[in-house]
Amino acid sequence: MQRIIAACLGVCATGLLAVPVTSQARPFEPMDVFALQWVDNPQISPDGNRIVYQRMGFSVMQDRKQSSLWMTDADGRNHRPLADSGFNPVWSPDGRRIAYVAASEGSAQIQMHWLDGGQDAQLTGLTEAPENLVWSPDGRWLAFTMRVDAEDAPLASMPKAPEGAKWAAPVKVINRVIYRMDGGGYVDPGYTHVFVISSDGGPARQVTQGKHNFDGQPIWARDGKSLIVSANLSDDWEYQPIDSELYRVNLADGSVTRLTERAGPDRAPALSSDGKQLAWLGFDDKRHPYQAMQLNIGNADASNARSLTSSFDFSIDAISWDGSRGLWLQFDDHGRGCLGWIAASGGAVKRVTCELGGTEIGRPYSGGSFSSVADRLAFTSGTTSSPPNLAVLAGNGKPRMLTDLDANLLDHITLGKVEEITVKSSADGRDIQAWVVTPPGFDPAKKYPLLLEIHGGPFAAYGPWFAPEIQLYAAAGYVVVYANPRGSTSYGTEFANLIENAYPGQDYDDLMSVVDATIARGSIDTDNLFVTGGSGGGALTAWIVGHTDRFRAAVSAKPVINWSSFVLTSDFYPFFTRYWFTGFPWENAENYVKRSPITYVGNVKTPTMMLVGDDDHRTPASEAEQFYQALKLRKVDTAMVRIPGASHAINARPSNMIAQVLNTIAWFEKHRSPAKSAK
Repeated sequence: MQRIIAACLGVCATGLLAVPVTSQARPFEPMDVFALQWVDNPQISPDGNRIVYQRMGFSVMQDRKQSSLWMTDADGRNHRPLADSGFNPVWSPDGRRIAYVAASEGSAQIQMHWLDGGQDAQLTGLTEAPENLVWSPDGRWLAFTMRVDAEDAPLASMPKAPEGAKWAAPVKVINRVIYRMDGGGYVDPGYTHVFVISSDGGPARQVTQGKHNFDGQPIWARDGKSLIVSANLSDDWEYQPIDSELYRVNLADGSVTRLTERAGPDRAPALSSDGKQLAWLGFDDKRHPYQAMQLNIGNADASNARSLTSSFDFSIDAISWDGSRGLWLQFDDHGRGCLGWIAASGGAVKRVTCELGGTEIGRPYSGGSFSSVADRLAFTSGTTSSPPNLAVLAGNGKPRMLTDLDANLLDHITLGKVEEITVKSSADGRDIQAWVVTPPGFDPAKKYPLLLEIHGGPFAAYGPWFAPEIQLYAAAGYVVVYANPRGSTSYGTEFANLIENAYPGQDYDDLMSVVDATIARGSIDTDNLFVTGGSGGGALTAWIVGHTDRFRAAVSAKPVINWSSFVLTSDFYPFFTRYWFTGFPWENAENYVKRSPITYVGNVKTPTMMLVGDDDHRTPASEAEQFYQALKLRKVDTAMVRIPGASHAINARPSNMIAQVLNTIAWFEKHRSPAKSAK
């Protein structure tokens, strides 16, 4: 086990909690969350011999996620720290330098590390955080994206306040379609643009202009004279939430040439090593709520474009060239993160590994990241018993683990055992994948309370990954079951779109079938069934208690309760009204009403607690408040837990993650029947 190099007791210099380890195994505990470490964003060197990665963890003093940079040889030797803090590391083309972003005096700046001498230098003094760093082919330049304030004239000119007067703060005039974002609050008007800076430092030059956003990582043309970027330059771009095209930006004069043209997204461009072929992700927009991202390929100017994965029914999350002969693909398949390979000329996708671990620390969402050089891959690899570690795969070999960051903690803890099951839905007999987690020390002769935990999205997927929240529920004595009902991703487009204009709906039947199957396995106290979920899972929790009384208590976290109010108060309302419903609430009120949990609140008898972040702009607190107040009016036992300062991503702060779990358990314990509880 390699942890922090310097030995330390209590809190190390990194702010990570050092948990005392005893000789006797114990269950996972809330404070263990602060001791967890995991790998993210591995980047392999141009020669394939070294890997730099983000070593993630939680600061117990700052109560925040934090990232340091570590490096190792591709054979696992010479594992060592590179920078105390930092993210977005990128290798120079010659492999001699690593550029990255790190905080300096409270602001994020571009830093440079020289590997031969170990020096570090700050290259920038920017006022906004730089993102999406990318080197020019000759190593002389770095391109990046950064937000630029909009120079909008005020609506009205105020008179000058007398000297010393204490007037109110100036008004904010809002006229943008997207004017607030979850996690960012009410945002000042601005746009994301592309900049270029010398890799030796100096002033950064803005190379794109206008009242549009240039999103994602730009890529350099092989001659270094232009960049290929993704943007929506339409006058109506704010009403086109997923549309984008690829453009070539001339660095000499800033002129922009359009390369693609279709309804739908075109993004994540990548050039082959010989510079002759351009690959990118996108699809033709058919206005379905879920649409699989496809791999497209064409000439360097995107001409002769075609999809390589039109018959491959899994959404492509990321791509990387294998020279010029083919591409590496990242996708999810049945809850697992996979890496595959496809020839540039087309053909079948070859699965290489499905051990790409989820980096969403909290609940067991799929995901992960990778990088490649020729036939060598570096990727995050997780299991049900450990957060993601660093793995490599070369040629036709098998994945090899290079790190085991949490062994000194988790090897001395008894975790809940995770077992996969497949259930036939009572709705139509479809297979529904689920996972059952039994408490530490599980005794099949005893009876345990059952907790159904429902994922959000709804277009997302759980998988067989380590999840602190699930393990804390199991450690509290609950058999936990989580599932991927219809609407979940990683099972193909048809399965995901079964909930189109029908959500919630038969996904309820899928979940009840999972509960029934778990009970049928035995050891469940049927007088103590509980249910919880967040976001889309919160909406389904509220839907469930409006359609059945079988659960002893429920916790609906950050839910949608009323679809009409949701689409008119959520931060991303142009998307929800366009893709999740046929028409606006005032045009198709019946569809909104019949799918809203608030419509069925008159049926609720189950004690139901609401849980929400005060600064949630995705599913605003007003959604949970509607259900809470309706239950209060009906004198159904309810409570509302509000988490100060929390956005929709409640577990962004580990103490909030712990608070959500402990308050959920406390609500269930309050309403738990003692009749058949486990001893």
